[in-house]
Amino acid sequence: MTASETPAGHDRKRGSGVRMVYELLRDQILDLELPPGSIVDEIQLADRFGMSRTPIREALVRLAAEGLIDTLPNRSTMVSQIDFANLHTFFDALTLMYRVTTRLAAEYHTAEDLDRIRAHQRAYEERCAAGDEIGMIATNRQFHQTIAEAGRNRYYLSLFSRLLDEGRRLLRLYYYSSFEGDMPALWLREHEQMVAAIAARDIGAADQVARAHADQIIRQIQKAITRDRRQDISI
Repeated sequence: MTASETPAGHDRKRGSGVRMVYELLRDQILDLELPPGSIVDEIQLADRFGMSRTPIREALVRLAAEGLIDTLPNRSTMVSQIDFANLHTFFDALTLMYRVTTRLAAEYHTAEDLDRIRAHQRAYEERCAAGDEIGMIATNRQFHQTIAEAGRNRYYLSLFSRLLDEGRRLLRLYYYSSFEGDMPALWLREHEQMVAAIAARDIGAADQVARAHADQIIRQIQKAITRDRRQDISI
């Protein structure tokens, strides 16, 4: 190996390490394996992954930029809390993006786009049948991401992708509380209605069903957050 090759190889190795740590911690935070308020310790992570603290620190900087971790005044780091007080702003943006991306998909989709959307819908149906909540969240994201891609607007795609990712912790609460009764059948029906409206290039119907779908998700998240946890205690 020449002297000129060594730094490049080192950079690739470090870059791969940063990406691995970032992606693993990000998934654990978004899937609530690392719940809000959990302490994130650089030294423990370095020991866990068998690497120096520099790539660990770089991965944490990326997570902080996404609002997933916070650095406290005493320099310790923790998983950020869910901002329940301002969820209405998230809900407003999410509803708008459901509507606009589905409308645009109805207008601009290709046959290949429609095949991909339907494939993700079938994958989502399989995860529902298996009762796989994590899989349902992942395939639901892919379904809506593919709809957004079919709309051919990279700015909306970028914003919607971020909202879908930021909402994974909320969706984990939502699926945990709602995977019962007729709920999976309802989600599947709404997805099928979205696919049908897109396939028919019916922009009005696409908007209507996307709005209804967003409203239903928001109601279920609110229910998950506010459900009565009191216990009957004899006094």
